[in-house]
Amino acid sequence: MNLSSLSWILIIVSTVLALGAQAKVHYAFKKAMKKKTSAGLTGAEVAGKILKSEGLDLPINKAKGHLSDNYNPIKKTVNLSEPVHSQTSIASLAVAAHEVGHAIQHKEGYHWLVMRTTLYPVVGFSSWLAPILIIAGFFFTGIPYLLDIGIILFAATVFFTLITLPVEFDASKRAMIKVQELGLVGADESRQVKKVLDAAALTYVAAAATAILELVRLILIAQSRD
Repeated sequence: MNLSSLSWILIIVSTVLALGAQAKVHYAFKKAMKKKTSAGLTGAEVAGKILKSEGLDLPINKAKGHLSDNYNPIKKTVNLSEPVHSQTSIASLAVAAHEVGHAIQHKEGYHWLVMRTTLYPVVGFSSWLAPILIIAGFFFTGIPYLLDIGIILFAATVFFTLITLPVEFDASKRAMIKVQELGLVGADESRQVKKVLDAAALTYVAAAATAILELVRLILIAQSRD
């Protein structure tokens, strides 16, 4: 198998993984948005209850966009997209609890979150610069190490996606524990919440796998040019 064929296979596999994961999370989220929780609490109320149980008094903001939910460790805010913030669905509860899971990690100094937060500014810069250097490396072959430096910077972003995995899995684990501990879900609802969280986790796994495959492809290309 030549390098060109292998490159195309890696690109196709990466695309299928990414699209498959996105389709699964959108399907799971859309389905769970139609199911109301027995507790009748909005995502914002769920977040508030969990935060209070942990002795945390953090702002719960309404964020723009679909599935734009996040916890900002710099500003210490829980940001929930409009459907999650205001609706009383299984999906709203699951996503809100997950984001508060990050707030609990921050409170306890969870090491993977600390590392991710510390690396974020560096990775933000390298993720911007890496594609520029890689593309330039393909065109300006006379400039030594240009492509190699781009690949090294891209490897840093791959590492970032890898350390994101334990952060996200742990946040979901904390979310499940808290919603059950506080009696926010029944047994059947608990299973549905887990399905939403598992689907969301799959997108991070797919992102990591896609990044690794792209890194392998770039390394193979660089080696073939030596």
